[in-house]
Amino acid sequence: MVIELYDTTLRDGTQGEHINLSVQDKLLIAERLDEFGVDFIEGGWPSSNPKDEEFFLKAKKLNLRHARMAAFGSTARSLDNIEGDLNLLGLVRSETPVITIFGKTWKAHSVKSLGISDDENAELIHRSVRFLVEAGREVFFDAEHFFDGWKDNAAFAERMIASAVDGGASRVVLCDTNGGSLPHEIAEIVKRVRQLVAVPVGIHAHNDGDLAVANSVEAVRAGATQVQGTMNGIGERCGNANLVSIIPNLMLKLGEEFSHVKDLKALTSMSKFVFEILNLPSDTKAPFVGKSAFAHKGGIHVSAVMKESSLYEHIDPALVGNRQRVLVSELAGQSNIRYKAKELGIPLPEDNALFRNLVNHVKKLEHQGYQFDGAEASFELILRRELGEFTPYFEVLESKVVIQNGQDVKPVDQAVLKVAVGEEFEMTVSDGDGPVNALDKALRKALVAFYPEIRTIKLIDYKVRVLEEKQGTSAKVRVLIETSDGQTTWGTVGVSTNIIEASLQALKDSLNYYLFNNQSKAAEQASTSETLNG
Repeated sequence: MVIELYDTTLRDGTQGEHINLSVQDKLLIAERLDEFGVDFIEGGWPSSNPKDEEFFLKAKKLNLRHARMAAFGSTARSLDNIEGDLNLLGLVRSETPVITIFGKTWKAHSVKSLGISDDENAELIHRSVRFLVEAGREVFFDAEHFFDGWKDNAAFAERMIASAVDGGASRVVLCDTNGGSLPHEIAEIVKRVRQLVAVPVGIHAHNDGDLAVANSVEAVRAGATQVQGTMNGIGERCGNANLVSIIPNLMLKLGEEFSHVKDLKALTSMSKFVFEILNLPSDTKAPFVGKSAFAHKGGIHVSAVMKESSLYEHIDPALVGNRQRVLVSELAGQSNIRYKAKELGIPLPEDNALFRNLVNHVKKLEHQGYQFDGAEASFELILRRELGEFTPYFEVLESKVVIQNGQDVKPVDQAVLKVAVGEEFEMTVSDGDGPVNALDKALRKALVAFYPEIRTIKLIDYKVRVLEEKQGTSAKVRVLIETSDGQTTWGTVGVSTNIIEASLQALKDSLNYYLFNNQSKAAEQASTSETLNG
């Protein structure tokens, strides 16, 4: 049985506390979800806020290979104005091939929240779905509070999903909205619904009882063929069903298949990437992908796993892109680095001494606080420098940042840089909107005469994370920068106790990465042209 993977990280996930994504963040995650093999990406609720409307506008330009974009919304507000309902019209304007709408399937909500009769609620669902289907969209119906509603009044809940199917819904997704159902309840109800409707059934679970993953797995075992959830389980209250755990459980334990997820080796990096874009620390204890998921500390366990890892590990960690760790003598992450290098198209040497030095260098940087998920450009530069393929295009010899403000003083953020390019030196001064913007402008100003192509790139996102909160203002910070040339986007990272220094590191990597790739492409094109002409 092939399971559909429906990701709602960009919509339901953003309702979680401390979760905030910019439009650019959402675009980056959408591309990564598509690359991983997700079937449907729920991008947001276009009628609820300008950010989601902007996202859907820009998402049309994404070159998605597998995933189909879905917009989310509700049934119409009133039976009197289906065709003029702003929510439904906003969903149509999003121009996504799939639209997911939710409707009330718990009688208590229909009566108390909407204040309408059973007949009116059924008609509202039917006509809302029909309106969207007639607009040329495939419609999924999220049966909100379905499990609580079914346990309260099964006849009502069943009638509402039947109305959605009659209206043209191609999927009925059963939602455990309050997250309080138990696995055996989920299984029994899913089996019942599959007997009632002729369309595929999905599951949308929340984690208030810490059972969202188990409930989703049980739903699949009972016949559900679409699983909805979020990466890392982010979401409102206790979160949504965690796809990072659901996917390997279904594939590795139950032998289920997904349409486009064939290789789970990217799962760990996918999880870390999303955490990094969210500007949140990775969950070290996360099953399958956490740093501690396959960590062993001393004694009998270490002795046993060194002889036979399956004695204390439920799967081979390499299957999900993770690795075994022995805490008393941590193992080098050689396989991870080889995998990442292969992904970037960088052949690594078989020379054990050279490769060991490379691994140790990366491990040392990670110990200092560097993290390269979401900053692959910095990681690539490190690999190429260690392999002798890359030399920085410039060097910042001196830097000074002036921050001036006061009651009777005009606020000024100014950066002064002395930059060397080969044997030539350039001294520049630039004002900016904040010290990092001033640094960015000063660095570009110094380099543009040597590398005019950098005019085409711009910084599009900037994040700072404090790494050692207990150290207070003396703590290390990690700065993550996203840069774009209008066609591609790349991330770089810097770490320091000085936020300005960390920012400068990331900025330098960003420009060096662009120059390296730009000149490599030019050399490749010249070589190809020479071959053709010769």
